[in-house]
Amino acid sequence: MTMTHAARRISRTPRTRALLTAGTGIAAALGLSLAVPGHAAARPGTAPTTGAPSAAASTTVSPAGHSFTAALSGKATFTAGSVTVTCTASTSSGQVPAAPDNQNPAGPVSSATTPATYGSCTTSMPGISATVTTSGSWGVAMQNGDPASAGLTIPSGGFVLKTSGLASCTVTAAPTSAATVNGTWTNGAPSILTFTHAAVPVKVVGGFGCPTSATSSTFNALYKVSDTTAPASQITVTG
Repeated sequence: MTMTHAARRISRTPRTRALLTAGTGIAAALGLSLAVPGHAAARPGTAPTTGAPSAAASTTVSPAGHSFTAALSGKATFTAGSVTVTCTASTSSGQVPAAPDNQNPAGPVSSATTPATYGSCTTSMPGISATVTTSGSWGVAMQNGDPASAGLTIPSGGFVLKTSGLASCTVTAAPTSAATVNGTWTNGAPSILTFTHAAVPVKVVGGFGCPTSATSSTFNALYKVSDTTAPASQITVTG
């Protein structure tokens, strides 16, 4: 974080130096947010913005009409630089569309999901705590491919991370419009949805120590997706 000229004129007492150090660290940490990865607003089955759209493969999500739950395995991290916010609890649920809407001959299959919840969150900076609240209409678009993918859509303002302690900041994901975060899908028992170095637009507000100039964050998480209608079945994405 770049300090203002006024901040540089502050007398460096031991307490001031401690606060400045903590403020700088939390500013780096809050260059992050959720949600859910790819570049924000990218859709499964599209090429990078510098090229033409790729031809989307046909997609079938099975079993048609079955409900599912995605549960975090391990931890979800929101990271900027060397500072990390870690949450060890996260879940979301939804339903595969009923036939024939569980099939798309040239693109992804979409369905609504509950807002992903995030709990048991900590920061790597002493004296700083974090909480995450989510709201609104979330969704997921599953696309067959190599690898298969799943784009998680966060509604505008649907993810809010707040810190308290030495720095009180509010980080809002998708601040002006809905944003889609892309992950990879692996069929299995259970199937796996992975987000690696995902990006999402954010807006940061707050006082001293808050990185109000930050506009994006990164996200890492792995979710196990289970069929809750028929637990012996698996949610799969195929062509």
